[in-house]
Amino acid sequence: MADGYRGKRVVVTGCASGIGAAVAKALLAQGAHVIGLDRIASPHGLDKFLAVDLADPAAIDTMLTTLAAGGAVDALFNCAGLAPTQPKLAILKVNFLGTRHLTEGMATLMPPGSAIVSVSSNGGLRWRAQRALLLDLIRRDGFAEGLAWLEARADEIINGYAFAKQALTVWTLHESARLIEQGIRLNCTSPGAVETPMLREIEEKMPGAAIDAATVPIGRRSAPEEQVGPLLFLGSQAASYVNGVDLAVDGGYAATVALGE
Repeated sequence: MADGYRGKRVVVTGCASGIGAAVAKALLAQGAHVIGLDRIASPHGLDKFLAVDLADPAAIDTMLTTLAAGGAVDALFNCAGLAPTQPKLAILKVNFLGTRHLTEGMATLMPPGSAIVSVSSNGGLRWRAQRALLLDLIRRDGFAEGLAWLEARADEIINGYAFAKQALTVWTLHESARLIEQGIRLNCTSPGAVETPMLREIEEKMPGAAIDAATVPIGRRSAPEEQVGPLLFLGSQAASYVNGVDLAVDGGYAATVALGE
């Protein structure tokens, strides 16, 4: 397991900070060839860095062309995302539409046996209550069609962050059945409150007590490094029969919600 990524060509989005930075650091330590994607340059000594804005599908396509010139990609970790404090439509573009667009393009560069893991959120764990609406969205092909759908329903979407994460989770479960036919596994994790720059941004506009309410029952926030193990497991051959899973990494909060406690 420790050497599972040695020599692998791995892409990490959101590599400049938070969970993405922790994942990139761990992969480098395991001997992976790490390509980082972010809007700002990463200070973490990556093998390669490519700037990209996930709200811009043309920029994503340009980045994918550059990336393809270097060969196949063995694993993709989607860790990039905007905080709930950002404008609703911007969140929906980056946290779902752009992430989906990048992932679909990246999958064309990935051989059988590769894996994709996305960071969703326990903020989206109530997706079942909106299952039909979310399925209607994810069946809209492409960035433009998805954006038109979201713009037409913007008033119905109260919480852009939660809806984007719900969409990412449902898309992961749905798309995993198609990608596995190409030999590519697709899973996601749903962290709880993680001590990252995003969380600090949230705390500037939301009481810390409201955030800590989601740390039940473990009673503390996660460090970014505590999210790394589950992500790297899902992206490795140790999880070769794990596909279409949303793995809660939230100290047990999702379990309490599921039981109504």
